[in-house]
Amino acid sequence: MQFIDLAAQYKHLKTRIDDRIQTVLNHGKYIMGPEVAELESQLADYVGVKHAVTCANGTDALQLCMMVLDIKEGDAVFCPTFTFFASAEVIAFANATPVFVDSDEKTFNICPEDLEKRIVSVIEEGKLTPKAIMAVDLFGLPANYPEIQKIADKYGLKLIEDAAQGFGGEINGQRAGSFGDIATTSFFPAKPLGCYGDGGAVFTNNDEYAALLKSFRVHGKGSDKYDNVRIGMNSRLDTIQAAILLEKLAVFPEELVNRNKAASFYDAKLRDKYVTPKVPEGYLSSWAQYTLLDDERDAVMAEYKAKGVPTMVYYGTCMHQQTAFSELNYTDSDFPVASRLANQVFSLPMHPYMAEVSLEAICSTSK
Repeated sequence: MQFIDLAAQYKHLKTRIDDRIQTVLNHGKYIMGPEVAELESQLADYVGVKHAVTCANGTDALQLCMMVLDIKEGDAVFCPTFTFFASAEVIAFANATPVFVDSDEKTFNICPEDLEKRIVSVIEEGKLTPKAIMAVDLFGLPANYPEIQKIADKYGLKLIEDAAQGFGGEINGQRAGSFGDIATTSFFPAKPLGCYGDGGAVFTNNDEYAALLKSFRVHGKGSDKYDNVRIGMNSRLDTIQAAILLEKLAVFPEELVNRNKAASFYDAKLRDKYVTPKVPEGYLSSWAQYTLLDDERDAVMAEYKAKGVPTMVYYGTCMHQQTAFSELNYTDSDFPVASRLANQVFSLPMHPYMAEVSLEAICSTSK
């Protein structure tokens, strides 16, 4: 049994993907070929924004946001402590200071109440300039953007949506990638919409931001590629990956339905045995991971392993616990919910091509 069965997906799409790749091999435009522009147009339409600008990976997508928003030394960027390292890494890489925020107990996403407390604390301390909020759509569930946007507006902060796991998620019909001032996603193979290598994208309705993104991703180029008007980076999505993503995007709505069916099956079978994930009214998750809580996580995972069922922990180490951020002098007591989650969470297999017999086997293995 596979935790994420990419082979099953490829088998389903083999002819279409192979044909797309062959087309690229035939025309030979491997960098910024026509499939890249085609994908960007389709991504923007799907998400519901004016601009989608692809790049080399999801981390670069976040780094490009730092550059577009001119986040720099002395700035504070607020982000959850319970997330993947890249969310906080790009803030530090821009020489700004990540200010970590505790999690909502039910959704695992950034807690709006704690977020506002951290903002007020930074303002009162007066050492850093509050600049932006980076919310993360953890495990496929969009963060509480209605509340987070109110906080951003109240304190004059930019809002960045890290939808690396959230692509396909929704709040009242509005899709992940369309919240805040600027948003990102990742096309890492294990993501809900993944390619066969690295890839990423940035979404925005801001024309100026889109123009900057297109410049920054190609060495800060101006109207001519040899006229560099700013310092940028080299972060282009290659054409073959764009071609693969075009075919995957075409079936993504169907796959999203399948992911939600699998999640509903899990919930019906497991909610009396574990703390199962909660999806608020009006929200739709893309189920990048299906994550449970248990005080005896290690023993439960060992039992699954003995029965041939793979499990994973996302994430066993919060940002405030990372060695790289030890100088910020946070303790677990600063983030009681996130620190507890890191000790309890574990994820079950989740992908769009799960057979009911596999789901039954997984659920019958549980305690």
